[in-house]
Amino acid sequence: MYEQLGKLEGPSIVWKVVLAFLLPLVVFVGSLAFFERMFSGVITAGQSQSALSFAAALVPTFVCILLIRVIGGKFGRDRSWGPQEYDSRCDE
Repeated sequence: MYEQLGKLEGPSIVWKVVLAFLLPLVVFVGSLAFFERMFSGVITAGQSQSALSFAAALVPTFVCILLIRVIGGKFGRDRSWGPQEYDSRCDE
């Protein structure tokens, strides 16, 4: 079975992996740094500043993930969550 999977030909998925995993991570870290800096002059308590920055950084991160899913759904394969078609070639 693993030999057959290793011989599969197809397009590289590197850019899809970067888009799906690394882009939201970069957006979150960048947003967190931005909101930490923005809230540093407004909020003096350290823990509440960090918690508020964390919560605020989640918003652009979720927007990024939503945009990736919408764009990926329009230009990628069908991403239905229902039962998938069974491929009997994997049994061999």
